[in-house]
This record gives sequence, C-alpha cells and structure tokens, in this order.
Amino acid sequence: MEVILAEKAGFCFGVKRAVDTAFQEAEKSKEDQIRRYTFGPIIHNEEVTKKLEESGVSVIESLDELKNLPEKSKIIIRSHGVGRDVYSAIEEAGFEVVDATCPFVDHIHKIVKERSEAGDEILIIGNPGHAEVDGTIGWSSKKPYVINSVEDIEALPDLSEANITVVAQTTYSLKKFQELVEVLKNKYYNTNVCKTICNATEDRQREAEELASTVDAMIVIGGKSSSNTQKLYEISRQQCNNTYYIQTLVDLDLTVFESTSRVGITAGASTPNYIIKEVQDSMSEKSFGEMLDEQGSFNVRRGQVIEGKVISVKPEEMVVNIYGKSDGILTKEEYSNNDVDLTTVAKEGDTITVKVINANDKEGYVLLSYKDILADESFKEIEAAFNDKSVLTGKVISSNDHGIVAVVKETRVFIPGSLVSDRREKDFSKFEGQEIEFRIQEFDPSKRRIIGNRKDLLLERKAEATEKLLSELEVGQVVEGDIKNITKFGAFVDLGAGDGLLHISEMSWGRVEKPEKIFKVGDHVKCYVKEINGTKIALSCKFPESNPWLNAEEKYAKGTVVKGKIARMADFGAFVVLEPGVDALLHVSQISLDRIDKPSDVLKSGQEIEAKVVDIRPEDHKISLSIKALLEDRGETPSAVAEDVAEDVAEKAVEDAETTETADTTSDTTSDDAE
Repeated sequence: MEVILAEKAGFCFGVKRAVDTAFQEAEKSKEDQIRRYTFGPIIHNEEVTKKLEESGVSVIESLDELKNLPEKSKIIIRSHGVGRDVYSAIEEAGFEVVDATCPFVDHIHKIVKERSEAGDEILIIGNPGHAEVDGTIGWSSKKPYVINSVEDIEALPDLSEANITVVAQTTYSLKKFQELVEVLKNKYYNTNVCKTICNATEDRQREAEELASTVDAMIVIGGKSSSNTQKLYEISRQQCNNTYYIQTLVDLDLTVFESTSRVGITAGASTPNYIIKEVQDSMSEKSFGEMLDEQGSFNVRRGQVIEGKVISVKPEEMVVNIYGKSDGILTKEEYSNNDVDLTTVAKEGDTITVKVINANDKEGYVLLSYKDILADESFKEIEAAFNDKSVLTGKVISSNDHGIVAVVKETRVFIPGSLVSDRREKDFSKFEGQEIEFRIQEFDPSKRRIIGNRKDLLLERKAEATEKLLSELEVGQVVEGDIKNITKFGAFVDLGAGDGLLHISEMSWGRVEKPEKIFKVGDHVKCYVKEINGTKIALSCKFPESNPWLNAEEKYAKGTVVKGKIARMADFGAFVVLEPGVDALLHVSQISLDRIDKPSDVLKSGQEIEAKVVDIRPEDHKISLSIKALLEDRGETPSAVAEDVAEDVAEKAVEDAETTETADTTSDTTSDDAE
C-alpha cells in the first residue's frame, strides 16, 4: 500500500507560534510559581490542550472566571485572538497578558478597527460562533455582519450608500469565499475586499484537493472542533468518497483499507506533527495484513489499561510483559512524581496495572505509566470526596505566595492561601513535606480544576474541641497555655482546644500600661478561669492568694512610715506605688508644711518619696499618705521647708530643661516588678 503525506499537513506558522509560546510559559511557571491560563483552548486540538493541562496551563472560558484565579496569574491569548474588551478586562483584573494571537489574525483586527472607525460597514466572511470570528467582531467600533451563505447576503440591510469592507476568517474555504465575494460585488458597488485567508490555508486546501483526486482513500487528521480541518474534510470528500476524519491513530479503523492501494494523508493547521507521524508510520511501515494481525492478536493503543507482569527491574526502569508483540517499559518518572528507586517498590514476577502512553517508541517498545493509573484512581476518589464532603489526606509538594499544592496519590490539589489555615500565614513554605487533611471545595472534571479547603476543616475541629473544653472547664480552674496574640486590650492564650482572653486589667495586681511590656507571643503563662460566657473564656493572672491587699492593713497600718515612687499626678495630689498592686494617695495638702498649688511644683514622676500612712481602708483598696505629718513628727519648720521646696523647684527646673521623664518610667518599673 502506497501512503502519500501532503507537504502542507500540520501546524501552520501561527499555530506553531501559539503552541510554542504556551509551552514556554508552562516552563516559566515552574520557575516563578505563577499560574498560566489560556483564554479558551490555545488551538482547536484536544490532544494539545490536554498536554498543556498536564504541563500546568489550564483553560478558562469566560471573563467571569478571572475573579477566581490566583493573584499575579498570566493569561495567554490563544491563536484565534480575542476582542479588545477581553484585553481590557484582563488588565483591569490585574493580570498580565501573554499575546499568542496569530499575526495574520492580528492583521485582520487592525483592518476592522481602522475601517470601522472610519465609518465603513464591516462584513466578516466566516463561521458564526467560531473563536476567530468572535474575536474579530470585538475590534469593530460598530456592529459587523457575519456572512456564511448567500442567504446571509440576501438578509443584509440596504448598504448601497455605505462604504463596505470585507474580511475573511483566515481558515475559511477559499472556494466558498470567492463565491460569496462574487455575490457581494454584484449587489454592492462600493465594496473593498481584503483577502485575509491565510496563504498556508489556501495551499493546504489546494494540495488536499489535488491529492484526494489521485488516491483510493483519504485520511484527514485534526480536532473535531477545528474549522480548517473540517474544510479539508469537505474538500477531500468532494474528490474522494473514501475520506475519513480522525483525531488520532486510535480512531483509525484498519478494516476499511483492506483493498486500498493508494492512501493520502493531510491534517489541519492545529494537528501536532507527532500525531501525523503516528498515522503515517502505522500505514507505511507494516503491510495491511501485519496491521490486521497485530490488531487482532492484541490491540495495544494509547490510553489502554493493561495488567502486566514485571520481567526485570532496575533503579531507573522496569520491563513489563503486557502479553503483546512488544514488552512495555515503565520508567521511574512514569512510576511516580517522587524520586523513587524502582527496585525498592517492585520485583521480578510482580503483577502491575499500567496505562499505555505510547504504543510504539523508536526502539519498538510500548511506553507505560503507573502514575497515570494512580492519578485516575485518586481523581475518582477526589470526586467522591467532593460529593460526600469527606476528608482527604495529601502531602504538600510545593508552595508559593498564593498557596500550597498537595498530592492525593498522583493528583494535585491546589489550596489557596486564604484556605490553608484558620490563622493568617505569611510563609507557606513551612507546610512543604507535611501530610495535611482537607476537603474539596471546588471540583471541575472538564478542566481538572481541583481546589482544596483546609481552613474550614480546622475551624470545625477547633469548634468541636472548644465545645469539649468548655464542658470540662470550671470558673476558678487553673490552666496553662502559650500567648497566641497580643492586642492593646490584652492577650489571647492558646489553651490547646480553644483560646482564652487575658485582659490587660487581669495581667498583674500592679498597673499595666501596655500588654507587650509584660508578655510576648510564645510566652507560657499560668492563670485561672475567671469567667465563662458562652464560648468566651476570660482568664486572670491575679491569683487571690497573691493579692497584696490581703496583708496591707497590717503592713501599712496607720502611722507607718513608708517609701514609694510617684506613678502619676493630678491637681489634687500624687499617686504613689508602694508595691505592685498597692497604690496610695498623697493629697496636695499633705505634701509640704507650706501651701502648694499643685503636686508638679515640687514632685516629678518616678521620684522616690518617704511619707507617713495617715489612713487605710483595705476593703476599698485605699491608703492616704502625708509628707507633712512626717515632717511635723521630725520637728521641721515651714521656713526650713520653704527653703527645701525652693531648692527642689530649682533642681526640678534644671532637670526638666535637660530631659523630661514621663510616667512611663514608673509604669516600666511597675511592670518589671510585676514580672
């Protein structure tokens, strides 16, 4: 059997450029950890789209999906192009555009933009709803008309007074385009026709027509949604009744070529070369009888799942008997995404289930994958977990600024940063290598988009633990925990199964100005439960047995001479700290034998003074002091005191000029004492 391959079969310049760009971006994504997405399939070929998805480049179909993408994502514009509103929406959403639009399509966009802005009526000859046509429509400043038949031309409004610009979809049938243009020119005089069908498309269509007219059977290879491949099929079919439209070698039915002597092969502009070569090699390298014999004895095809037996094992690869004409090769890369020594996981004679990823490599072996089997199993497991809201366990294999990636068997699950933890995390790398539990929040099998949620699971478990903790806690119970967070009003203590609030007023018997002067995050504290209100737990470090007022009446009995530090002052007097938690009032009238207008005239914050206790009311936590009474006891006279006061005032003025001491000095001292 003679097999003839058309010279122009396969990727055109624009498609190759777009596909190369997408795979290059996939490689960059591995380095910078920034996700890439194509706006619509990069080309109309399911195999290419699948390989891109496996490389980490997913497809989004609408602008609505932008709001669900990770920050800093990059959006690849497919070869068919898009309207300018799409560019604007992507940029306004804060994402970077990677433009892979075919240069020939981009040329059409410029024509439509320029001529529509000049006032021309725009007619687009193409397939309504095709991605390229929709993108071209988006560059016209007025509503254009899409023409795909003579009936469409007859339905046009009266455009006899307008200037008309005609463009064509780059992959449109040249013959049909010429027929429609002829009708348009007969109807409208003022028509400017721009011949925008790609040269490669013209050459491919012309070559397919010539080849189909000389062969017994014709094979057209391409995606089912590929417009230019459909045109090739239609053209070939007109010349050869035995024309077959396939996507891959798997679709090829060998029995139809039993009595065929000459077979022609062509392919659409979006068909990868390796698919064309697989078909050509299968038809060329074996006789028809050999192909039928092999197909009858064992139909090994890509994607097929086979249970085989291990023949030999090396650290890098194993040979598997798949009971066909060729043995299968399973490399460690296709065994697992993890670096594994195959001799540690399999031995000769073991049975293993594998998937065929290449039915015939250059050395005649069948290439196999085990991780694809695990991926398929885990995909089903994940789908079931999504449906019944069950918990999955996966190992975190990578992280970036946007979140983490966990693997369930061989299927990746992305957990956004906002759903990783019940507390704000700044560094997600600490999760790498950990086994974590989560639920599936979003599952889209068509895009293999899987989003996990660990936060809600943690909150649920925390709520359960808190409920259990509350049922076991009692007011007055002593507990211990670590400081989790500090605020201006207190600190939150992690009690293991819940948090308790240690209010600033409950941190010490002494006065506390700022919680951070007493504690820091991570400190271990011992306190007791002061109050339970619903799910709120109030804690206190002011243990009753350490209350300094318990023995204050004896320690600070009336008439006792004491020493203390000025903590703060008011016009009516100064407050003196005798010990942490015990303050006393030194009234302005008790500061000196002479009349004093206000305490700050003779005293300053942080100053240590000596005074006499003149009154104590322990039940009200009040002590009154008097320097005046102490001076009288010592026989001081007002004049002598006046001289001392004047000297103190002068010294204070000099000190104030050099530096200002604030009440914080005393507060710090008080806090230190409390610690």
